[in-house]
Amino acid sequence: MIVGVPAESNQNERRVAVVPGSVKLLAKAKLAVLLESKAGEAAGFPDAEYEQQGVRLASDRGQLYSSSDIVLSVGGIGSGADGSLDLLRPGQVVVALLNPLGAPQGIRELAGKGVTAFALELLPRITRAQPMDALSSMATVAGYKAALLAADMLQKMYPMMITAAGTITPARVFVIGAGVAGLQAIATSRRMGAVVSAYDVRPAVKEQVESLGAKFVELGLDTSSSETTGGYAKALGEEFYRRQQEVMAETVADSDVVITTAAIPGKKAPVLVSKDAVEKMRPGSVIVDLAAETGGNCELTRAGETVEACGVLIAGPRNLPSTIPYHASQMLARNFAAFLQNLVKDGAVKLNRDDPVINDTLVTHEGEVVSPRVRELLGLAASSPTASPAAGPAAGAAGQEKRS
Repeated sequence: MIVGVPAESNQNERRVAVVPGSVKLLAKAKLAVLLESKAGEAAGFPDAEYEQQGVRLASDRGQLYSSSDIVLSVGGIGSGADGSLDLLRPGQVVVALLNPLGAPQGIRELAGKGVTAFALELLPRITRAQPMDALSSMATVAGYKAALLAADMLQKMYPMMITAAGTITPARVFVIGAGVAGLQAIATSRRMGAVVSAYDVRPAVKEQVESLGAKFVELGLDTSSSETTGGYAKALGEEFYRRQQEVMAETVADSDVVITTAAIPGKKAPVLVSKDAVEKMRPGSVIVDLAAETGGNCELTRAGETVEACGVLIAGPRNLPSTIPYHASQMLARNFAAFLQNLVKDGAVKLNRDDPVINDTLVTHEGEVVSPRVRELLGLAASSPTASPAAGPAAGAAGQEKRS
């Protein structure tokens, strides 16, 4: 089977779904790679490096889509000016970061093309799926870059320094949210010498925060229902977030840097830092809001901008992982390869719906939106239970095998 890797259509997207080093991993699953020419250049991977690994180059996007059985994409496939959606054909398999909970209409469009699409954002949080967990990979990159961005914007140095001109006290960094991004922001800030504290609604992460040398801030609020059975954060209601803002305001005011990372899949980000809290911060302080794209954890955040309010700089970056495209692409490529190694058996796609990795990430099949979560967002009726199609593989390279 042929795996097609198009150049990303979003001009701000510099990552690529396959890197030269991951080609051998795909070959183990009997997959050949077809790359749109220059698709990896923005990430630091020239065509020549792919060709050295046996990758064929497609001269244009039309050739790539017409020749591919499986299409891998970082930023999804939409109906934009590049016309990628129109190039899809029934029976193709799409594996991508599709933002199914934030932009479910795009999933409906993919269903209309008759493709079998998998959204890696819906991967279950189970041990076996960890090598495929693109969200965690990109959160690692985002947390690291957020710490660097904050240090660059701050008017102070991070570490304590004893100099002939006196002692420089260390910067104080407060990280809100101790998921993958938050833990990486903590670790990176500590490595730069800052005094770090952190808060999360999940008390269970206290040990992880403290293992990185940070202080865990306890607010004395009931957070027993803060996590879903799938391991993702759960919305807790406006009254809870209002009390959380009030109790947290003192720690925010005492910080030089606040990095916020709290996000709820498919929901608007909770506002954790109010305008009043920002006004109490010292002039020259910095807030980096990693939840900017879903509304922001700070009341004053503007997605894609850095604004100043009350002397405080508030950054709302979009797509931070794309600003470190080389290593972000390396990590993503391993995630994609691990997913395909699980999906493709004996050179053909095996749509085993009894496998939670496959079943939970499957969003469209045979012209229908099949993900219950996405169907609910689209206002569609619940789909009827489907028998496991493990007995029949999906269409192969020549389309001769019967679809399940």
